[in-house]
Amino acid sequence: MSVAPSSRPKVLMVSPMPDWDLAPMREAYDLVDLPANGPDGLDTVADITALVTSGGRGADAALIAALPALRLIAVYGVGYDKVDLEAAARHNVAVTNTPDVLTADVADMALALALALARRVVDGDAFARSGAWAKESMPLTASVSGCKVGIVGLGRIGEAIARRFAGFDTEIGYWNRSPKPPSSWRAFPTPAALAAWADILVVAVAGGGDTVGLVDASTIAALGRDGLLVNISRGTTIDEAALIAALESGAIAGAGLDVFLNEPAIDPRFFRLGNVVLSPHQGSATMATRQAMGALVRANLAAHFAGEALPTAVVRRRK
Repeated sequence: MSVAPSSRPKVLMVSPMPDWDLAPMREAYDLVDLPANGPDGLDTVADITALVTSGGRGADAALIAALPALRLIAVYGVGYDKVDLEAAARHNVAVTNTPDVLTADVADMALALALALARRVVDGDAFARSGAWAKESMPLTASVSGCKVGIVGLGRIGEAIARRFAGFDTEIGYWNRSPKPPSSWRAFPTPAALAAWADILVVAVAGGGDTVGLVDASTIAALGRDGLLVNISRGTTIDEAALIAALESGAIAGAGLDVFLNEPAIDPRFFRLGNVVLSPHQGSATMATRQAMGALVRANLAAHFAGEALPTAVVRRRK
């Protein structure tokens, strides 16, 4: 006996999502996992009008072109630099992301990395566990309170980071690609000028082609031997080779990193460095935030299939 085709819309899943998101999505849609060999492995592409992907995976021009009925790319994340926006616009495909809901957690992570790095929290844990504390005192650490903190990229997340550091009686400076209204925070003309002023440099700029290598060797060097660098943006925004060289030589004091090039297969030279705190891209990785991100993805899907305005469109479809 033949089985009638499902009348539910098909949604292509390019990246996995938690079960708490998949369960309600399965009730509303036919979810189709992207095969290992790409869209060529699908039985049909003619009835796939929406896909869900992560910020790290994105959707390239080839995938977009291979789905002729595609009308929506819903990104599970705030970053959409891995989505080919030009291809999406060319094929009249809308793109959405999940902004705002993860701002607080990512900003918290920036502060946590700075504190862990300056106060050597990871080293202190190992020192206490090893029993060394019974024999000697741990070396003194650095202060965060009263420091000069430079924020590279004063968007939603950058502003939230600045507000958190301001609670530590720090001076706040920033560099941003577009002008910001005058405030008590000091603006700098270049990332290098900001780094030369700052004790702690936090990279919070958006990813994408415009910011690849933005924090270059000269900016890293300007931070100086006592300077600390924190990156919660994208691995592409920093010249990683220059950063590793600076950490190895002591040209800067240390780095707290939540993002890397080629993650999760990060450069093994990081593992040998004692002046880094490494985090496996955990900025938004709290249950509350991931649930809110998933809810926003589902809201964009629901609006798309209902023909309503998308809640968080990055690229809108032409009428």
